[in-house]
Amino acid sequence: MPTFLWEGKTAQGRLMKGDLEAPNLEAVLSALRERRIRPIPNRIRQKGQGLDKEISIPGFGEKVKPKEVSLFTRQFATMIDAGLPIVQCLDILSEQSASKLLRNTIRGIRQDVEGGLTLAASLKKYPKVFDDLYVNMVEAGEAGGVLNTILNRIALFIEKATKLKKKVKGAMIYPCSILAVAIIVVAVLLIFVIPVFAELFTSMGKALPVPTQIAINLSNWFIAYWLYMIFGTAAVVGSLRFYYQTPHGRMHIDGILLRMPIFGDLLRKVAVARFSQNMSILLSSGVPILDGLAITARTAGNKVVEKAIMDSRLSISQGKTVAEPLRDSKIFPPMVCQMVAVGESTGGLDGMLKKVGELYEEEVDDAVANLTALMEPLIMVVLGVILGALVISMYLPIFQMGSLV
Repeated sequence: MPTFLWEGKTAQGRLMKGDLEAPNLEAVLSALRERRIRPIPNRIRQKGQGLDKEISIPGFGEKVKPKEVSLFTRQFATMIDAGLPIVQCLDILSEQSASKLLRNTIRGIRQDVEGGLTLAASLKKYPKVFDDLYVNMVEAGEAGGVLNTILNRIALFIEKATKLKKKVKGAMIYPCSILAVAIIVVAVLLIFVIPVFAELFTSMGKALPVPTQIAINLSNWFIAYWLYMIFGTAAVVGSLRFYYQTPHGRMHIDGILLRMPIFGDLLRKVAVARFSQNMSILLSSGVPILDGLAITARTAGNKVVEKAIMDSRLSISQGKTVAEPLRDSKIFPPMVCQMVAVGESTGGLDGMLKKVGELYEEEVDDAVANLTALMEPLIMVVLGVILGALVISMYLPIFQMGSLV
């Protein structure tokens, strides 16, 4: 369906503009009049034609940030609390949104709701903005008549999930920055500095110390094959990405990541916190446990964790418990499995999972702090050893000359 750019005036004379999906110009005029906007006919044109045509590059398109979705959800819940109809809420929110993509999405949802679809069914048409977790919780809220409460829970969940993601990313920024600087410095030494020393030492006509000769050979090799190294690295990264896209490859790589000495423990804690938060909020919102496990598995972010959750779902469908498959997976710590088992036996699984999620949020905080504290001195030591070895190897012949004098 084409998109039309329009301009019009309200009853108070205020100029407004925007875009609207419609089959033709007449439908645009009719939709604007329904919204009590007097359209300006010569200011309405179809988007994507002539000078207005947009060029989109795959991978560089506009995306809706979690913060924007959270803000939209909070405002939506507040308006529903105030007693406004859903269509009117969506109409107001579409005008307030700063994101163009989210604004167009909200307008599309508004049209679908006006056409008789439920809010959840309308949201489901936009999976890039509203995931399965969001849609199913809204569906449960509509069915239970507690949509405002559910929307507030969703907003809180998005904020917590974003915070958790930022903590993990933040822990990686400093080490990655130091590593990048180290690679650049070593490359500069090998390409520009060491060849100057090598030319000087060659003119001396004497045998060089072993460390110096190794550094010069390494520099010569790097200068001769640096282009092959770049292409080789790109090929390896591309192959790994392609392999990761396959079901077997993703399962294999995700398993390796979870078994890594330091990062594996952090990733496991993040997975447990995410599973507990997702499952707790779904169960407390009235989503059936089998549906909740299926949704949580799809949002796990790790194929091994997803398989463990789906095995639990199969166990439940066969009349067994959730805790046993989680324990057998060796992914979830024994304490978590015990708390899940207690929650199942007492009928308070959602509350117990909430406690687990809060506990593991703190565990992630501690793990991130410990990881940062461990990696900073480790990287500095490794960087110092590499640079120190290169510098000393270049000065060894000079020291020998001094001793001879």
